[in-house]
Amino acid sequence: MDFVNVPLLAAAALVFTSVLAGLFSARIGFSFLLVFLLAGIVAGEDGPGGLRFDNYVLVFWVGNVALAVILLDGGLRTTFATFRTGLKPAALLATLGVVISALLTGLAAMLLLGLDWATALLLGAIVGSTDAAAVFSLLTRSGVTLNERVATTLEIESGVNDPMAIYLTVACIGLITALAQGQAPGAEVLTTFVAQFGWGALMGLAGGWLMAALLRRIAARDAGGGILALLLMAGGLSVFAATGTLDGSGFLAAYLFGMIVANRAADETAPTLAAMDGYAWLAQAGMFLLLGLLVTPTDLLPALGPSLALAAVLIFVARPAAVWLCLWPFRFTRAETAFIAWVGLRGAVPIVLALFPLLAGVPQAQLLFNTAFVVVLVSLLLQGSTIGWVARRLGVALPDRDDTARARLAFGDFALDPRLPVDAICQFYGLTAPEPADARLDDWMATAIGRPPVVGDRVALGTATLFVRELDRSRITGIGLALAPEA
Repeated sequence: MDFVNVPLLAAAALVFTSVLAGLFSARIGFSFLLVFLLAGIVAGEDGPGGLRFDNYVLVFWVGNVALAVILLDGGLRTTFATFRTGLKPAALLATLGVVISALLTGLAAMLLLGLDWATALLLGAIVGSTDAAAVFSLLTRSGVTLNERVATTLEIESGVNDPMAIYLTVACIGLITALAQGQAPGAEVLTTFVAQFGWGALMGLAGGWLMAALLRRIAARDAGGGILALLLMAGGLSVFAATGTLDGSGFLAAYLFGMIVANRAADETAPTLAAMDGYAWLAQAGMFLLLGLLVTPTDLLPALGPSLALAAVLIFVARPAAVWLCLWPFRFTRAETAFIAWVGLRGAVPIVLALFPLLAGVPQAQLLFNTAFVVVLVSLLLQGSTIGWVARRLGVALPDRDDTARARLAFGDFALDPRLPVDAICQFYGLTAPEPADARLDDWMATAIGRPPVVGDRVALGTATLFVRELDRSRITGIGLALAPEA
């Protein structure tokens, strides 16, 4: 039985050590996922473990399945109510934003790595999307509460931007192959786009609707949360795989499947969330450990400098430019835009996408893989470990209501009745009344905000500031006021 026990002991000990180290590292702000990745590197060929591992096909398979489980779990935690603030900006970031990031990063790759334009664009596509596993886990463990607009935009974006990155990656590989054969890319580029998003959306929505109907029929028959979670995971993976066989985006299908199930069968889904969280963490742990094992650190050294420079361009130029252009129509504040730009976390997705060129035999594929790995390391180390600090510095983190000093700064000193007319408030506090002066305070404030309000929004009223303290769906039900200090 040694052929079972020895590998099992090694794998279990590695996961146990990684989780334990992750629990301690999370206290000082380091990403759990970074610990798993580094544990794989330590156990690998250049580390003390000395394990030689180069099974790209296995990692590709595990990575795709793990990402499907993670996106399914993310979809199960997405409610339709969050769409009022996050859907439109997230959809633009997940499509146009990925394209802009890929183009700017590709341009930098031409200059820094000396790649031809097609290969450089392929590298930009590989690292162009944010990572659902990184965003979901790090936002949860950041120790801060974000306002609804920022949190939902980041979560929805990371959940639905993978299909665009995959499409761009596949399209670029097809372009490189066609150019190498002296052919011009044909209409298959457009048909691939339609198939990826069309089949992904159709299969995800239809599968989610059917699963929700099934759950409502069987949940009452003594089926506990654990067995229902297993049923959900199997159903989600079935939809993921079936969509892939139709050349659609299985990742989009898995996310939409979970979202539809969670919103159409909310009561039946709630008991499964704890078990699904365990499945998602197991998927993340296994995926990042294998990705770490796959990398040989000494292979990263020849192009380390240009790879670090490319990571800097992505983090400080490409991602901020894409976010600013995409969010400009939605009137996000400068602080919100800056924070969303900073949380452009790269994780397992770019590394998994970097396996595509390796498996397709694209020239310089190993350089693309090594560069993508360096970008992910930098992103997890720099961005992932500073999310909470940046949120507090930019003022997008909502304070704990028990923290009186910070709560007053975020929600004002005085509570006002939202039903009062604006002119009555202005007369009482000696402020200049705006037009229309007879409007209710909540209605006037919602108009002044100019977008779906969230808790923490603020509007100037003369020399005073009004704050959104409470919401009932889209209706402002609690307002705070702070007066400017006298000169």
